[in-house]
Amino acid sequence: MIDKFLRDEQDPKAVEKIYTRLVDLLTTGEEILYIAVQKKPIVNLFPDCIALTNKRILFFSPANLGLSIKFVDFVWKDIVDVFTKEEIIGAVFSAKTTNGAEMGVDYLPKVQARKLYQYAQERKEAEREARRLRELEEKRAESGSLQIDHAAPVAFQPSAPTQATPVEEPKKDELTEKLKRLKTLFENGLISQEEYNQKKLELLSDF
Repeated sequence: MIDKFLRDEQDPKAVEKIYTRLVDLLTTGEEILYIAVQKKPIVNLFPDCIALTNKRILFFSPANLGLSIKFVDFVWKDIVDVFTKEEIIGAVFSAKTTNGAEMGVDYLPKVQARKLYQYAQERKEAEREARRLRELEEKRAESGSLQIDHAAPVAFQPSAPTQATPVEEPKKDELTEKLKRLKTLFENGLISQEEYNQKKLELLSDF
């Protein structure tokens, strides 16, 4: 089960411990994308780890001589940017959040830091697209409500609301129902985040 997270020379014991903990933390529809493990040059008994899922980024730090693990997580919409810096020994990967907080892990094998950066950029791009779709929906909703509120007091133009009502409302209701059904499929894990975003964009484009 954890073999796919050991392809870049990750420490198997560390990955197994983090994976076991991660499985208990996953929410509906959440999938683990990558696990990176710190590799200190001298003593590396209790390495820090970073895990990426399709919903968030988690930083793990062993505590009590490795008997317990502390973690801090951030959902992707709260991540402003991610950084990686390659040094003589290993690399540093860090993430900056919307409230100015910054978390990072040093002494990561360079190949793992690069993979973290790659996956993180892909997730940030997906989140930007999701945010754009949400804003588009909000603008459409605001536009629809403004047309109705504006048309109501114009008594001397009775044709305006009668023309807008049969065209605007059914489309809006139909779009809302389709978006609800699409969201239900995603929440039940029947489609992926990417499929959800694509279908959502197609629906909005049609209307």
